[in-house]
Amino acid sequence: MKRLLLVIATLLSLTVLLAACKKSDDTSSAATNPGSTPAQVEATPAPTELPPYEANVLTGEPKGADYPENTRITAVMVNNLVAARPQRGLSKADILFEIKVEGGITRFMPLYTDYKNLGEIGPVRSGRDQFFRLILPWQALYVHEGQSVVMQQYAIDYDYGKLNNNDGCNGQRDYGRVNWAGKSYNNGTLALEHTMYVNRNGKTIEKYVEDNNVDMNRTYNSTFFNFVDYRLGTTRDLSNSLDSAYSDKYGPVVSDGQYIEIVHSQSYKTRFIYDESTNQYKMQQNYSDGQWRDTVDEAADNQVLTFPNVIVLYTDIHVYPGHEAKDLQYAEYAWGGVGYYCYGGKCEKIYWQKGTPLEALRLYYLNEDGTCSDTPLEINTGKSYVAVTDVDFAENFVHSSLDGVDLSSATTVTYERSYVEDDAKAGETLGSSTDDLTAAATGSGEAETATEAPAQETTANETPAQEEAPVEEAPAEEAPAEETPVENTEAPAEENNVG
Repeated sequence: MKRLLLVIATLLSLTVLLAACKKSDDTSSAATNPGSTPAQVEATPAPTELPPYEANVLTGEPKGADYPENTRITAVMVNNLVAARPQRGLSKADILFEIKVEGGITRFMPLYTDYKNLGEIGPVRSGRDQFFRLILPWQALYVHEGQSVVMQQYAIDYDYGKLNNNDGCNGQRDYGRVNWAGKSYNNGTLALEHTMYVNRNGKTIEKYVEDNNVDMNRTYNSTFFNFVDYRLGTTRDLSNSLDSAYSDKYGPVVSDGQYIEIVHSQSYKTRFIYDESTNQYKMQQNYSDGQWRDTVDEAADNQVLTFPNVIVLYTDIHVYPGHEAKDLQYAEYAWGGVGYYCYGGKCEKIYWQKGTPLEALRLYYLNEDGTCSDTPLEINTGKSYVAVTDVDFAENFVHSSLDGVDLSSATTVTYERSYVEDDAKAGETLGSSTDDLTAAATGSGEAETATEAPAQETTANETPAQEEAPVEEAPAEEAPAEETPVENTEAPAEENNVG
């Protein structure tokens, strides 16, 4: 079934074309009878001239007075093991990615428009290529602590250099931090991996940039998504969208989305609850006791994470061939696939594409027959949560009204399958290119199901781990350029190497 879905996705991806506008050459004229009074024709008012489009690259909102002009996006890898919660710094993110990694767990990658004055972020964890490939077209600063050998090979192949920071920007440990369950490293109940933070004592990202002469200048020629043009003062109502009258064999393309539940693996789940009064979705995750809890930012007085935009993208995710012992996960981005865009208590089925590592992520409306259209999807302005999720769990996706949903009920208990953490050593390579590895990984995975029996939980009795040495960096490359409200179908424009 999984392979069939992927073959269908491949065929659908071939339907995407560049959108074109056809202008009409028709003209009209009015005939008058002799002696009759000509009809009064009102002059067509001149179109209102819009000011220049000056939008935040990650949210599509108008730039404020303190917007960091010509600055690279910054991405940080954040631990999402249950023991690592609550995290710090997530509420300041403009886009938050969540993707499955090894052991059935997920990690976060918050994106920020500015690398300055961010405050503490973490716990910071090691880099993974399924995240890196999403920011590679944008040439973002990528901050993490350690990296898989596949990630290290990507940094080498794409000459990423100092933009690939592998020590958490000289991140520092908070040995005394207490997690949600009252555990801490100082009392011997919390592993070391849950204690590393960026900007813990001072502005360490800024210091890294300054000390290493990292070129953070970057002008982007498009926004991350195809946002509704803020200059028009409008919001796209999904109920009245151009595809709102369409249906497929599963039902209407646009339907209820006040309650959203995403299954990432046999045990990791995320859900969102819509609040009409704020037009925001509140984020929650399942825990090791089977309970749902709010996802909060410990560094912002436990502020609950909320987003106006929730985006779920389905693709094939499975183990890289030859990396089974460390369970390194491959996410298929070349084919594209089906997804959902949720806003304002409604969810809309969509199609997404990416292509090569240097191509940017793109979202599209569906045609009436369920195929991918050539019309870029419009995302409403504001912050976004984006899940890249295994197509094996697409049938477990829930979007509905809140009627009849028991928000207090228990859910799946989180657990992590056993695996050996992959931390590449300095100079370690795959012995082949990432293109070769991708070619071997494409279509090689086995299907998973959400009903698989739980494996032994590995986080219940954690003991402090030995601190691992940071991995050496590899040289650098390029990024995107100046914004327009029209979505770019290719990787944003490149500039000079950053050294």
